[in-house]
Amino acid sequence: MPQSYTNLLYHLIFSTKNRQPLLTPEYQTRLYDYIGGTIRKQGGIALAINGITDHVHLLVKLRPDKAVSDVLRDLKANASVWMHEIFPELRDFSWQNGYGAFTVSASHVERVRQYIANQEAHHQKLSFRDELIALLKANEIKFDERFL
Repeated sequence: MPQSYTNLLYHLIFSTKNRQPLLTPEYQTRLYDYIGGTIRKQGGIALAINGITDHVHLLVKLRPDKAVSDVLRDLKANASVWMHEIFPELRDFSWQNGYGAFTVSASHVERVRQYIANQEAHHQKLSFRDELIALLKANEIKFDERFL
């Protein structure tokens, strides 16, 4: 094949350190805009970004020459620095080291987009921990509940 064709779609999830509820509505919009810009600078496309006070969900399309781990490392590091500069009252803000990264079929993009858009209502019924466990199980990822 003379060219490469990719459609690398990911549902990414990461949380604040110790799941502190620091991402209140007054910070969310600007943070999500910043995250979208960071994804764009890395050659990706943010298709959906949303979350609640202690974690963020993204639906992104990434370039084939970018490792998911590198994208998330850079994104979280840059977003932390940005949060400290823009919102000095959040001097204790940081992200947890880990993350969830799940591939998404093109046929499921709209369903994942809606799932991300409805985070607030979703988490009135389900905790972040239970949500993560459900995603890990659905994606057949082995895990130890002690480390969630």
